[in-house]
Amino acid sequence: MTPPSLVCVVDDEASIRRSLVRLLSSAGYPAEAFASARDYLARPVHPGPSCLVLDVLMPERTGLDLQRALIDSGRDEPVVFITGDGGIPASVQAMKAGAVDFLPKPFQDDQFLDAVERALARSRARCKARAERDDARARLSALSVRERQVFDHVIAGKMNKEIAAELGTSMPTVKVQRSQVMKKAGVQSVADLVRLARVAGL
Repeated sequence: MTPPSLVCVVDDEASIRRSLVRLLSSAGYPAEAFASARDYLARPVHPGPSCLVLDVLMPERTGLDLQRALIDSGRDEPVVFITGDGGIPASVQAMKAGAVDFLPKPFQDDQFLDAVERALARSRARCKARAERDDARARLSALSVRERQVFDHVIAGKMNKEIAAELGTSMPTVKVQRSQVMKKAGVQSVADLVRLARVAGL
């Protein structure tokens, strides 16, 4: 079961944090607030869909610094930037690094909530893709060494006769092993097996 979505607000101004959390909560989005990039990074990674509402200009570590730190560590929380005085260079830098939106203060509630929803939609898609990849890899990890060899040949488009010749075995044996591969992978056709391999990143 997928954990609920979460919006994390990172802003050094307490009044901004409070007002955004209230707005998000009133719109049905669970939200947490953090006063600095350091506070946010100290929080365990949320296991479900999530996004960051991130102030650009903060003491110590800026919002752009935090965005870079997340990217460098392989984390992919979508970011919505908010700023009172970010400027065009900062917005260009943020968007090139994958930010969903860059909102100058003051912004309209609807504009803000729309950006948050787009960020969460991106996160949901990523979570779904990761879950599908993990499921595909788990299925393929159940294959024995010989079944994995047969699997590699099957997704390469080779016929049973070719596989038997390359593996030095008989066609009846390959047929049995091929059937086992399909059963363990949970697929009905070679096309489905190829798609499973792609989802697994093979």
